[in-house]
Formats: sequence, structure tokens, C-alpha cells
Amino acid sequence: MVSSGTPAAAPLLVLKKISDILDAFSLRKPELTLTDIREATGLPTSTVQRLVGNLVANGFLDKVGDHYRVGLKMAFWAAPATQNLDRLEVVKPVLRDLRDKLGETVCFFEASMNYRVCVAMAETRHMLRREMKVGRLLPLHAGSAGRVLLAWNDELLRDVLADSLDQLTETTITDRSSLSAAVEQTRRDGYAITTGERQTGASGLSAPVFDSQADLLGAVTIMGPTLRMPLEVCERWVEDLLAAAEQVTRMLGGRHPDDAAGRRTPSGKASTLPQGSPS
Repeated sequence: MVSSGTPAAAPLLVLKKISDILDAFSLRKPELTLTDIREATGLPTSTVQRLVGNLVANGFLDKVGDHYRVGLKMAFWAAPATQNLDRLEVVKPVLRDLRDKLGETVCFFEASMNYRVCVAMAETRHMLRREMKVGRLLPLHAGSAGRVLLAWNDELLRDVLADSLDQLTETTITDRSSLSAAVEQTRRDGYAITTGERQTGASGLSAPVFDSQADLLGAVTIMGPTLRMPLEVCERWVEDLLAAAEQVTRMLGGRHPDDAAGRRTPSGKASTLPQGSPS
């Protein structure tokens, strides 16, 4: 008979520590030092050194100088899990969790021709809400989701800039150079916040989701009335938004195209647009 005492439980404790170490890595922090790992996990230095050494020896982690990153062997193991996975079935629970946490409508947008289309959503329970439905087509040059979809698709951006930029509200960007600058700022920040660009009195913030080839899949968007989502509220929600977008990306086996180039970690502040451009 197998004992149910402490010795049998010990391996589970080791697995929990290994899980904590692997969880310390993210798309925004793909490389960590031993000090970073210790601070993220709260584990003793000796434990971190011992477990990280074993993880490197077995291919779970790769060592680059004095930094570590998740090993390519992990990607090999993850491939069967993402094979034939319906991305919307991955997206929907994340949208619902974010909606339940923040209280506002959360959508997933994809590019379709020269438009953006809502392909999934979790609607707010507030009576006052921004009208949205799955399948709705919207312009790409106005709003935070469009900004994100353009920021990582140069061909789509060229197509949009070659067309007319319709004035939808008083703050819609209709100048091509201003739109180009705003899109570039979005790429540097890793997210976008807009207010009143597509609809007066409405705010939105969006972040990108990528596939395994680091190609853009779509944008996770939080949207609602500016009355409940003024700029300062949107700024507070940036980290929650980025965490949700990263969760979807990782569950789909994706990676961020700018990680190798040292993408800046977002600070939680809104994008600083060029002079004369609306927020």
C-alpha cells in the first residue's frame, strides 16, 4: 500500500516550484536573469539556481549569456496542443473573464479586406453600453482596434492610407501623416487607447494577438462609454488588457514579433500621439 504521507507529496511541491519559474516568463519579459526569477517566484536563491540549472540541462530553458528563456523543446511539446485548435474557443473565455473583471464589453477584432470585423465578444451587463455585435464591420482608421490591426500589418496600412479617411467624429484622424504617426506610436507602446474617434462619447483600448509565426491574428478590445471609461480609467486597465492578449497569444502557441528586438515593456500610460492628433 502506498503511503499518503509527506514523501509522496514532495514531487508535487517540486512541480509547483518549476511551474512558478516557467510562469515568470512572458511575451513582454521573454528573458530573465536568476535575480529576476527569484524576485518573480519568491523562491530562495539556492532553490532557483538548482532548479534553473536542471531545467537548462533538460531543455526546458535555454541560457543566453546571464539570461534565460523558455527552451525550444517546450515549443515542440506545445505544438500538438495547438494543432487544429479553434482560436475563437480560446478567445471567448478570456473575453468573458476580462469582462467580468472590468465590467465593460470586451471584443476580439480581425482585419477583413480594408475593414475590421468583430468575431467574438463578451457584452457588458450595464444598461448604458456601446452598441456592438459579432459580424459588424467597422473602419480601420478610427478606434483603438483599427490602430492595432494596422500597427503590425504594413500592407494593410498602405491600403488604408491610399484610401479616403472619412470624418466620423470631430476627433477622427483624417490626415495620413497623423494616422501613420499614431500607428507607429501604437507599435512602440504595444497597445492603443482612443476616445471619440469612431463614436462620440465612447472609449476603447486594444492590444494585439499573434500566432506562432509572429503574424498578427487580431486585437483584444475593451470598449465602453467615456462616462465610465475616461482616459485615466483606460490607463489603469492597460496591464489587464495586455495580460489577456498575451494569454490568448500563448494559448495559441504564438509569439510577439518584436521580442527579439527588445520591445519596450508598456508602462501603463496612454500613448503619446503627435501634436494635433486626437487621443
